[in-house]
Amino acid sequence: MAKEVRNFNRRYAKEYNIFRTIFYMSFLSIVVFNFFNIFYNYKIIGRKNIPPNKAKAGKYIYAANHVSIFDPTMVAMAAYCPIAFMAKKELFEPGEKLGWLVKRLGAFAVDRTKPEIATFKTVKDIVSTSWSLGIFPQGGTRPYGKLEDIKKGFVAIAKNAKADIVPIAIADWDGYPKLRPFTRRNVTIKVGIPISHELPEDEIIYEWCNQISRMADYENCAKIPESYKNRETNSAQEIQKV
Repeated sequence: MAKEVRNFNRRYAKEYNIFRTIFYMSFLSIVVFNFFNIFYNYKIIGRKNIPPNKAKAGKYIYAANHVSIFDPTMVAMAAYCPIAFMAKKELFEPGEKLGWLVKRLGAFAVDRTKPEIATFKTVKDIVSTSWSLGIFPQGGTRPYGKLEDIKKGFVAIAKNAKADIVPIAIADWDGYPKLRPFTRRNVTIKVGIPISHELPEDEIIYEWCNQISRMADYENCAKIPESYKNRETNSAQEIQKV
């Protein structure tokens, strides 16, 4: 009888227990940081934008631009807390090389073509624990330098989970490691200012794109919402009255 393959689009709060947390933070501290210390000249800027006591300050969704397969590890380095990432369902298929590690680090599967109710249930379970959530609004990896075709689902997820969004910019990325002695690549990881989930959808998308484009020196293709324009006009009128 064939063994039933689990669908990792639905994960539960009990899976994000103390043992998985210890494994995650140990992997981050021992493997990830040492890897980047060896192969990269890296800088982390803006950690002060994340309130130090996240458990009391509220849960967060860390949303970053997507340039490489190393992005989840860089986001985790910047936040320095356990983060469950939304990952493409192909990573969870039998035989996938990274599948074992991805599952044990708490990621869950997402079908990019048709979001499922299970996704929202999993998100709610995750933010009910000490873990946060990681999302890449661009979907898959994209060439460095331009923000376009942003998937709006991350806003719906933030609103459903009542979690503010922290923009993380992967900046100055110049490629994968060179496996030669004394050669190191460069990358800067920048933490932006949290965006309230209570803002209108178009404002959240624009604000995320605006912060990422400024921090990572991207071309911002997001349309400015009318509410932003009206706010700027009203502010100008108030200044003229003074």
